[in-house]
Amino acid sequence: MSYRPYEPQQEMLLPASLQDWLPKGHLAYFIGDTIDALDLKAFYARYEGGGSRNQPFHPAMMVKVLVYGYATGVFSSRKIERRLHDDLAFRMLGAGNFPKHRTIRDFRALHLEELAQLFVQVVKLAQELGLVKLGAVAIDGTKIKANASRHKAMSYERMQQAEVELQTQIDALLQRAQAADAAEANEPELDIPAEIERRQDRLSAIQLARQRIEQRQRDADLERGRRPGDECKPRDDNDKPKGGRYKREFGQPEPKAQDNFTDPDSRIMKRAGGGFDASYNAQTAVDEYARIIVAAELSNQAADVQQLVPMLQAVQANVGELPAQALADAGYRSEANFEALAGSATELVVALGREGKVCAAIDAQKNPHTAAMAAKMQTEGGRTAYRKRKWIAEPPNGWIKSVLGFRQFSLRGLKQVQAEFKLVCMALNLRRMGAMRAA
Repeated sequence: MSYRPYEPQQEMLLPASLQDWLPKGHLAYFIGDTIDALDLKAFYARYEGGGSRNQPFHPAMMVKVLVYGYATGVFSSRKIERRLHDDLAFRMLGAGNFPKHRTIRDFRALHLEELAQLFVQVVKLAQELGLVKLGAVAIDGTKIKANASRHKAMSYERMQQAEVELQTQIDALLQRAQAADAAEANEPELDIPAEIERRQDRLSAIQLARQRIEQRQRDADLERGRRPGDECKPRDDNDKPKGGRYKREFGQPEPKAQDNFTDPDSRIMKRAGGGFDASYNAQTAVDEYARIIVAAELSNQAADVQQLVPMLQAVQANVGELPAQALADAGYRSEANFEALAGSATELVVALGREGKVCAAIDAQKNPHTAAMAAKMQTEGGRTAYRKRKWIAEPPNGWIKSVLGFRQFSLRGLKQVQAEFKLVCMALNLRRMGAMRAA
């Protein structure tokens, strides 16, 4: 039998070109070319004035590798480091550079704000390419897990109990440390100062978490119109009781209110399929024409209702104009939202309840804008427009979680995860733009 030549140990006479091995139209080429076309001055500015002895990796190379990693579902700095050795596309973008995972991690952390700003540049580029029309934009939210263990959370009730228990243990250890030498000789060996310090650290962490919960409750009570010293009685504008009674004192959290020690900015939110996780609420505004995400914001509020106006403002800030039509589900319904957007150039189409279910009667005098929306949703034009929402808004969220595999943040803290989410959406937009270009 005669076979084709196979000589694994035979070295090439001339160095091979990675571009010859990577097929034409590959996503890595598109991302590399696009990053070269973006304004990276903010990245370069951090290294101005540096000497030749401490030469950092080229910012453009680092941005390309990071963005391509997020676009292909590689979010870990350790995995990116390995791919730079094992993956042909990563090696082509790295061009002979092999930064360690600490360098990749530190670059991402140092340039989070700059990476988030690239999202806007990519959206504007998509607009220039004709992929953003702003005819109809659909807004939707999805819960993404925080980088926090559910086992590192504690309820307000348990915090109060743990504080008493730890303080009792600390007092007992202090008394034991002051005992006579003779008494200590009969005790088992124990590093008492270390035990005291460990419990004090734990006590301090719990006290800080309790204070965060109490502050959040005070802010929530103020927002709903309560004031300190209201004696648990709802009051009118003249500070007179108007009947009824609050269940808890002003600023007192519910016993089940929780705080997470690893990421205090995260909140316990219900996940799809049941159960609860420490999560963030990620919001996207998606353009109808090519499913490009034109605005990506994130909050630690579980409800969507307060995000409608900020999302439309973000769309205008990113692309310079408002969409002709904005579509949203019933989670964004509120009289305040409808009133705030009543004079806008954007036609608002928001569901008032689940599809197929009859909504309760609306008082047109108390909620005129909601009544007007209900009337719009009864028309054929309103129903036809709203039907588009599902196939515009929901696919990108599915792509983020199922195609990219991004189901949990790598970073912690509200500002950090806000920037990381924009990095994810930018990577998805580039992937989408590259696929449409190839088509």
